[in-house]
Amino acid sequence: MARAENKVTAGPTAQMVANLARKLRVRKGWTQEQLGKQLGFSGAAVSAMETLAQPASDDMLVELEKVLGDGLGVFEEARVFVRLEKYPVQFQDYALLEQKAVVLRLYATLVLHGLFQTEEYARALIGGGYPPLPEQRVEELVEARMARRALFDRTPVAHIELVVEESVLRRVIGGPEVMRGQLLHLAECIRRRNVTLQILEMDSGLTGEYAGARGELNLVETPEHDHLVYLEVQDESILLSDPAKVSTYAQRYAKIRAQALDPRKSLSLIEELAGEYQ
Repeated sequence: MARAENKVTAGPTAQMVANLARKLRVRKGWTQEQLGKQLGFSGAAVSAMETLAQPASDDMLVELEKVLGDGLGVFEEARVFVRLEKYPVQFQDYALLEQKAVVLRLYATLVLHGLFQTEEYARALIGGGYPPLPEQRVEELVEARMARRALFDRTPVAHIELVVEESVLRRVIGGPEVMRGQLLHLAECIRRRNVTLQILEMDSGLTGEYAGARGELNLVETPEHDHLVYLEVQDESILLSDPAKVSTYAQRYAKIRAQALDPRKSLSLIEELAGEYQ
């Protein structure tokens, strides 16, 4: 359901899309109902988009490009920035880096990394957070999170590594069916040639060595081959570019990865855990 507060909080790209779509619609002499019919949306949805009561969804932007874009690609280019505006402020800078990264090295300790989440897992996680969010905001965040998964199939290909704590895979988010679907999705991910996924077992610290004690981290290599570290905790974020600090985090990640199961054994454990929900 569209919300009045969206008119106040809508970002500049959403505002541009609304204004441009309205002007192009008027130029063609179409009503909102007529444009909606061309797009495959209701007239009410077009009205909500133009008034910013409900900014354009990714699907609507695709159709706006087909119907009103005239081959200029304006609505297509807007998709990236409208999506960014839906993310929490502290995540927006990293989202751009993630989208363009040539290599991502990730370590997840509490919940599964957003790139690897299924829609059902993400919805349960976001909807169950605190403070509670309006349902529309939950759906916006789920849609934005799912859009990030395009990175897996991007050309040029991105290499993505994930080390995930076994406890993350055993923590039930959204119920048994959601977890089974999530684990099966992970099994599909691990079979991708550009993905390396390893599990850090719960008893990995028995030998006295546990490199992951300081929490999650994200290592990014940009197209220019700059190396960055992104950290996020309690809705606060830090982006580090200092070479000495980045090197320390890279070494720590390498140690974490060395203590994890290899990809083949990790896949076997994922399949075993998924089988527990049958």
